[in-house]
Amino acid sequence: MNIAKRFNIKQVAHLAGVSTQTISRVINDRSEVSVETRERIKRIIKKLGYQPSSLARSLIRQRSFTLGVVTAGLRFNGPSRILNGITSKADELGYTILLKELPRFDSNRTEPLLKTLLAQPVDGIIWAVPEVGDNRAWVNKALADVSTPIVFLNMESCPGLSVINDDNFHGAKMATAHLLEQGYRRIGHISGPLDWWESRQRKAGWQQALAEAGIPRLDSHSAAGDWTSSGGGAALRRLQRQYPGMDAVFVANDQMALGVIKLLSEQGISIPRQLGLVGFDGLAEAAYYWPPLTTVVQDHGMLGCTAVEEIVSAITHLHTEGALPTPRTTLLHSELLVRKSSLRRSVGETLAERQPKR
Repeated sequence: MNIAKRFNIKQVAHLAGVSTQTISRVINDRSEVSVETRERIKRIIKKLGYQPSSLARSLIRQRSFTLGVVTAGLRFNGPSRILNGITSKADELGYTILLKELPRFDSNRTEPLLKTLLAQPVDGIIWAVPEVGDNRAWVNKALADVSTPIVFLNMESCPGLSVINDDNFHGAKMATAHLLEQGYRRIGHISGPLDWWESRQRKAGWQQALAEAGIPRLDSHSAAGDWTSSGGGAALRRLQRQYPGMDAVFVANDQMALGVIKLLSEQGISIPRQLGLVGFDGLAEAAYYWPPLTTVVQDHGMLGCTAVEEIVSAITHLHTEGALPTPRTTLLHSELLVRKSSLRRSVGETLAERQPKR
């Protein structure tokens, strides 16, 4: 078996007639090399097929170029899409990933895992596990003496922590407001499990939209599901018993909305004429539900990309300034994608209602 010869940086420098330091400057895209010399070195590197050693790069720049990532529930759509965003952006920025998956979303036995990660040569950590129950109780105590940058995803803002969230509250409020604009007035809600922070935020957005419209909402106007399609159908059955006058429902994720559509079809209830429906998450498959599902689009891939950009910025700040940057919370805004499942009225009718009466 033929194995291509692997050239080292000294051999490249010899052929180019420059120092190894000059080769390193070109590889790292630094400015202290003339355009002519830079182009000549790049031609030689390409001709030789030279690949810089990641170990040498880490020793020179005192970084491992490795990010620790903690996640859970990769069999679910959201976590897997977030991880896809993390890996693609990390690869783009020249970082590798050291992945750890917790056995459960609500696991709070995380300190041993954190210690294991911190014992590895990681430059920063992305904690991509959503806030569920008390699985954040360890944070402040465990991070008191940690100097490694850490970014958390999908949790309540907390002083001293860098957090990146999708804007669940305003996404849910936007979904409910859309149903109100379509003339629905008895809007129920199927939430996710209420030990999830994201579920509580989406429920609060539904409540706020109704409150601003002067529409009372009772505890009986909502039912909790479990994020699954079967759980969505079961929650709808409970909600129909609790809220028999309901004319629309805002569902906290698209997978549960699929179970809602199935049950309503079996019951002979027309969507959107008899019951309007809006989901949440923006699954690509939601366009192929029948009827096609109106949904709040959250770009989970962008959430992962943003997390990598944030952690790399913190790593750079630590190495240049000698201290971590001031922690902050970043909100990524959602978009409402309107489809047939919520359109009881035509656009013309809705616009006509908004015109001032004479």
